[in-house]
Amino acid sequence: MIALELLQKAHFASQLPTTVLVRLAAIARVVEWNEDALVFREGGHQDDLYVISSGHIALEMNVPGRGLTRILTVRSGELLAWSALLGDSRMTVTAVVTEPTQAIAISGSSLRTLCLTDHEVGYHVMTQVASALSQRLLATRLQLLDLFAKPH
Repeated sequence: MIALELLQKAHFASQLPTTVLVRLAAIARVVEWNEDALVFREGGHQDDLYVISSGHIALEMNVPGRGLTRILTVRSGELLAWSALLGDSRMTVTAVVTEPTQAIAISGSSLRTLCLTDHEVGYHVMTQVASALSQRLLATRLQLLDLFAKPH
């Protein structure tokens, strides 16, 4: 029940019908991390998709000539490790907790199965994931403009 309550409050799930939220909560679990915890490393594998309930997680990438560089911070209500939904579990960034964080974890393989067998869930989840990715892409583009800007 806790996963359902947290999903209902998450921005990611704000447009999902209650029936879809209930089905997602049935395959979800709540996880918590302390500050400085490593959620996953760039190049590593991660099967879980997370909806952040509270806290912040920094996404860092190894940038040639700069080393490990923060490119984005994931906040409450946002998705983390969305590629697990697509079956591509190799991470393109490192995720480090910057303050105590709570998240709803959903196994990517379980979610893919649910989306394939329940088309209502699949439609709504993919619509929300596409929206979240659109926002993430814009934020990343803005961050990259700053990251690669030539000093004046």
